Amino acid sequence: MISRIWHGWTKPENADAYEALLKSEIFVGIKERNIDGYRGIQLFRRNIEKEVEFITVMWFDSLDAVRDFAGEDYEAAVVPPKARQLLSRFDERSQHYEVKAEMKA
Repeated sequence: MISRIWHGWTKPENADAYEALLKSEIFVGIKERNIDGYRGIQLFRRNIEKEVEFITVMWFDSLDAVRDFAGEDYEAAVVPPKARQLLSRFDERSQHYEVKAEMKA
């Protein structure tokens, strides 16, 4: 299992619109691509001083599945134009980790 982690930041006045865009369009669009090996996405949000930080964590079976999502340069951030309009800044590169253990309650 591979975890793809990415960070983006908005101004507080754009945070709710950005979250809504993710949930209603971007995440739905990813799911509708029916990428073999894509297992889902999580969204984290926190207020920090004069910004709002968002973290997405995506789950894939393999790096090949990540490449199917992001392209050959699979570490490159995938940020649609509508999202770029709401973000103040974001990671240009995503981080990928091999999941070595998981314990559920």
